[in-house]
Amino acid sequence: MKVRLMTYNVHRCVGGDRKLDVERVAEVIEACQVDIVALQELDVGRRRTNGVDQAHRLAELLRMRSHFHPAMHVEGERYGDAILTALPERLVKTGSLPGLPRLPGLEPRGALWVAVDLGGVELQVINTHFGLVPKEQQAQAAALIGESWMASEAFDGPAVLLGDFNATPFSQTYRMLTAVMRDAQAGGPKAAVATFPSGFPLLRIDHVFLAGAITVTAVESPFDPRSRAASDHLPLVVELEISAARSSPAAP
Repeated sequence: MKVRLMTYNVHRCVGGDRKLDVERVAEVIEACQVDIVALQELDVGRRRTNGVDQAHRLAELLRMRSHFHPAMHVEGERYGDAILTALPERLVKTGSLPGLPRLPGLEPRGALWVAVDLGGVELQVINTHFGLVPKEQQAQAAALIGESWMASEAFDGPAVLLGDFNATPFSQTYRMLTAVMRDAQAGGPKAAVATFPSGFPLLRIDHVFLAGAITVTAVESPFDPRSRAASDHLPLVVELEISAARSSPAAP
């Protein structure tokens, strides 16, 4: 079965033009015709973005369902990540990721795991947003690779880990993740796509990692004026062919 996934840091739906526009972000996503959307930096009930539940509103505009995990609470306000899809799905787990206790003030980080039913084959999907400090990223990667997440028995069959990792392919964080999964953009016929900053993308810090019986059939990143303006990141879209055969996700 073919499925199209997107990872997209939406920067609380505030674009490079400093305009808050949830509908514009939804238009960017809809134009890519994706089945599963992993979003980072969503505001839910925050005064700075007019109190809108951005995860719910985007899901409503896209005619999808959403699962949201607040990595950070600010009194009654929340900020975090979400997975949206119209396919049958179930929430497996949400949780926080480790930070650096000796560096107080770092933004809390988390992850969100949803299993999506693709006609009888479950695709395990984990969305995350790593920190900015390399040692912090490495601790977060180690947590995801560990028994509470990807090394657990529930992380079985074809699997995807995607999000904003704030880590380039030259980083130790990237090498830790590609030791257990494969980069969807590695070894393709085309040059890998950078997504940050959106106006002039130079850095490849948004990634899609794969495990199991999955074939990459296309990798895209829209670069039209609307996509360049909607956030400080461009979306990364990966089209996959999922085999019905079961295989261990631990093997790259």
